[in-house]
Amino acid sequence: MSTMRLGFSLLTTALATAGCGGSDIDPGDPGDPGDPVEPGDVTGLASSAGSSRVEPVPGCPGDNGGITLPPGFCASVFADNLGRARHMAVTPSGDVFVVIDPPPGATEPSHVVALRDADHDGAAEITQIVADDGGNGIAWVDGMLYVAPDDRIVRYALSDGDLVPTRGPEVVVSGLPGTGDHHRKTIVPIGGQLYVNIGSASNACQVENRVPHSPGIDPCPELCERAGVWRFSMAYLGQSMTSGHRVATGVRNANALGANARGELWAAPNGRDQLHDNWPELFTLEQDMRLPSEEIFAIREGADHGWPYCYHDPVRDQMMLAPEYGGDGTIVGRCANVATPALSMPAHWAPLGLTFYDGTQFPESFRGGAFIANHGSRFDVNGVGDPGYNVVFVPFTGDAPSGSWETFATGFTGGGLPLPDAARHRPVGLAVMPDGALLISDDKGGRIWKVTYQQ
Repeated sequence: MSTMRLGFSLLTTALATAGCGGSDIDPGDPGDPGDPVEPGDVTGLASSAGSSRVEPVPGCPGDNGGITLPPGFCASVFADNLGRARHMAVTPSGDVFVVIDPPPGATEPSHVVALRDADHDGAAEITQIVADDGGNGIAWVDGMLYVAPDDRIVRYALSDGDLVPTRGPEVVVSGLPGTGDHHRKTIVPIGGQLYVNIGSASNACQVENRVPHSPGIDPCPELCERAGVWRFSMAYLGQSMTSGHRVATGVRNANALGANARGELWAAPNGRDQLHDNWPELFTLEQDMRLPSEEIFAIREGADHGWPYCYHDPVRDQMMLAPEYGGDGTIVGRCANVATPALSMPAHWAPLGLTFYDGTQFPESFRGGAFIANHGSRFDVNGVGDPGYNVVFVPFTGDAPSGSWETFATGFTGGGLPLPDAARHRPVGLAVMPDGALLISDDKGGRIWKVTYQQ
């Protein structure tokens, strides 16, 4: 391998203008556009912390890169040892662009790597750094590569078939909130707009973040510019935060964000943490292991999904009042009219990637459904529950899930304990190749798998 450096709520306090310095921009108004763009059920789930022994897979070359897949599926190691590989973008010709985000304190800057499988053997022979802007989110649209560092969105002119940009970086949006607990941005292009996850700066909007018995701030000031999904026009450069339109609020951290073929946006946000740590008289450790769920829902105009005031209890299937705001694990209160999610996953799985399958290689039952990559729990160090570290699949019919999630890929940890420190791999990003294969990225071992279906 050669390497060259180059649902709707009545919690109106969150969406109301009080405390946010004015109303949201109308959806049709570009705001401060800047310069115009130049043309150009948990039972039955196998634990992913299982044995480190990897058996040969019948009908597949090698060992599937160390992961376990359903019968009929095989995986090759598309790329390895890349560093902290986050989200990916794929061009029509099959080139793959990956955001690499070094760990805190590293001297190497964040960057974007291009990968090309020139001989079509399932592994990239060409690995080339093409941009010094990194972070998390990335998208390729009509000859432009969009990258989302923590505080801005930039673009590079990069035609399909090219690995070296001809222009850029150009700043599309600057001044995005880039500090605190959830500083990474995910970007999803839909119809000339970029939809952007802007995560909360805190766990539950407390006076003192993650401190036992610290109350919640009410109304939560973070909701003015964080804990939601915003959109920005792709037709302008030099935009600011005020140029954007807040689509939905009360979304704690929707790193896993993706659109289906109909242009409908879905999210699997990270739920809140530390119910037992911060409120031990109200929540047992066992309750904390299953509360709250990781929610899956559509992002629709004007929706409020309840954070920080509410969390989802999967046993009751009810949005519950958070303890920071007077809840005790039984009180619904102001959360009575907050919509429950379309689907939920176990607590603390930390979904980071979501993509809809628009290929034709996989069986019909997968088409139009959503794959979700779960980074894995940091609260289940011995893997006594089910800590995640997997990729699941959610079948869809039309604009809604047609069934519960089902396990698709496991074995990422390699059996190492404690978690997450000893995990070999942690899934992050997902992307579909032009040939219908599925890519899975990993920000622990720096591996990317290419999953194919053997007819």
